Amino acid sequence: MPNSDYSARHLSVLEGLDAVRKRPGMYIGSTDSRGLMHCLWEIIDNSVDEALAGHGNQIDIVLHADTSVEVSDRARGIPVDIEPKTGLSGVEVVFTKLHAGGKFGSGSYAASGGLHGVGASVVNALSQRLDVQVDRDGKTYAMSFRRGEPGVFDDATGISPSNPFKPFEDASVLREVGKVAKGVSGTRVRYWSDPQIFIKDAVFASEELFSRARQTAFLVPGLAIGIEDRRGQEIAKHDFKYDGGIAEFVEYLAKDAALTATWKLSGSGDFNETVPVLDESGNMVSREVSRKCDVDIAVRWGTGYDTEVKSFVNIIATPKGGTHIAGFEQSVLKVLRSQVEANARKLKAGNDKVEKEDALAGLTAVVTVRLAEPQFEGQTKEILGTPAVKNIVANVVSKALLEKFNSPKRDDKSQAALLLEKVVAEMKSRISARTHKETQRRKNALESSSLPTKLVDCRTQETAGSELFIVEGDSALGTAKLARDSEFQALLPIRGKILNVQKASVSDMLSNTECASIIQVLGAGSGRSFDLDVARYGKVILMSDADVDGAHIRTLLLTLFFRYMRPLVEAGRVFAAVPPLHRVEVINAGSKANEVIYTYSQAELEELLSKLAKAGKKYKEPIQRYKGLGEMDADQLAETTMDRSRRTLRRVRVEDAAAAEAMFELLMGNDVAPRRDFIIDSADGFERERIDA
Repeated sequence: MPNSDYSARHLSVLEGLDAVRKRPGMYIGSTDSRGLMHCLWEIIDNSVDEALAGHGNQIDIVLHADTSVEVSDRARGIPVDIEPKTGLSGVEVVFTKLHAGGKFGSGSYAASGGLHGVGASVVNALSQRLDVQVDRDGKTYAMSFRRGEPGVFDDATGISPSNPFKPFEDASVLREVGKVAKGVSGTRVRYWSDPQIFIKDAVFASEELFSRARQTAFLVPGLAIGIEDRRGQEIAKHDFKYDGGIAEFVEYLAKDAALTATWKLSGSGDFNETVPVLDESGNMVSREVSRKCDVDIAVRWGTGYDTEVKSFVNIIATPKGGTHIAGFEQSVLKVLRSQVEANARKLKAGNDKVEKEDALAGLTAVVTVRLAEPQFEGQTKEILGTPAVKNIVANVVSKALLEKFNSPKRDDKSQAALLLEKVVAEMKSRISARTHKETQRRKNALESSSLPTKLVDCRTQETAGSELFIVEGDSALGTAKLARDSEFQALLPIRGKILNVQKASVSDMLSNTECASIIQVLGAGSGRSFDLDVARYGKVILMSDADVDGAHIRTLLLTLFFRYMRPLVEAGRVFAAVPPLHRVEVINAGSKANEVIYTYSQAELEELLSKLAKAGKKYKEPIQRYKGLGEMDADQLAETTMDRSRRTLRRVRVEDAAAAEAMFELLMGNDVAPRRDFIIDSADGFERERIDA
């Protein structure tokens, strides 16, 4: 933007904000949708900081159809009086001065989020237009900015960022635009992101906004966050408010059945830090200051093996962890390791050591710390770097966990015992899986194999191109043996319905013969220790009967693969065979051989018969209906299901892991009520004719 548009009195402000416009990535990470969302959360975090300080319990966010976004709160309102050093109103200082506001030195916030006090001014610099209104002292004050410069828009034809704009020349004016009742206060900020800065495709992501708002509402108990999306044909509204805090957050995040209750681990610690501060004459000097770090953690172990740990510093998410997570994990491992060693004989743990992955298996945790002026690695705050936090968190966690393990309460004792049993089971399964991985490699001419005797292996030594068919029943196995290409197709029969691993523990799964055989044959381990690179087969094909029981067996097998061998599914290496349901032999006239046509559904059969009737062709009756794979002869099975050139396979994909996890838990998990509701709700839309087709 040409400098001629700027008045002389704003040169110092614009010089500072020009740096933001020239290198926005330094401040917001990127200029795509991610950066756009970062700007929005800088404004929202200012309101959240007020709520954290005990001012205001309501934040409203509106996504307008004209690409603008509005954030309003009912907190104290930005100060409107004159700041003595600059001679500017508090509102103008907050929105035009970098590193200004209540987040520095002895400001208003003991612990706050945001971009180190540059948030509002950065958003202002990167906005085509920004309007702010403040309710305070019985009045409503307003000020507008264009790309960081204060002035007045001519809104005679309606509010728009393209309206004529006149910058202030002599002195800025914080306009009084209305009155409010006594005691009413708050701030409203509406801004239009600058198309000169952000790429054309940058948009506010609704789901990300809802997820973060929900997360914030969990972290600040009692805070209500309302979101209104007016961009579509219908207005979408969402409200978030949780009084249970991080304990309720853990219950929301946890996907598996509970092994322990949700435990709260809280405490604090003091540390000294040398920081640069401004002295009375305005010079920067180094001083040692005393800090306090508050730690608030909620943990809960479940029956699964996945670990879900969310970490926050002053309610700002730190997705890549940092010193607080290092202290948390170190202390959890240390306490659980000492408890297992102390009860080694009772737990039959032997001399093996518990590792971090054993201790954290099935853990859902929310780790929050609050401290003034935290140090982060990088401007976008993904990693906490304050060194002293590690020991403070470790001490709090260690003390609180030991209290649980030494508690005389019956519930605490039983839960602690269950947790130790789980940790030892995880340790044993890790060691067992590692042993399997080391010994169960693809056998060569010089090696012997301890693979299951019922495995009918293939001859090739190469993983690429090889296929493992998991076959339902011994009767189908006999036919499949004759139908397969023994060079690259291996067969593993399973008897009936395997264990539902969504409900079972890891040890139950490993002790189940069918599950253990599948894991052993694939030779890549299971769960955390699964290594896709050493899987013995390129494709795994589930071949079950085309009936209800066959579909159930296929679902149970998919549950096993999804839960314990998910990388195999994510790599697109798990398939379902598609055996035909009917065999129609069309009678050809004369000496011409009869034509055989296979159909795969009742609808497809009816369509074929209709076509044959129109063409005047006859077919042999009765039409052969396959009730199971064992009813086919080898040639038919090879032709329809196993021959690469003619078969049809359905690849199993995981487009959305979270949605898939939720669906598996709904259909196969412990909780019966939601499954019953799902069946009842879906019953009307189900075609009953499909049960046998």
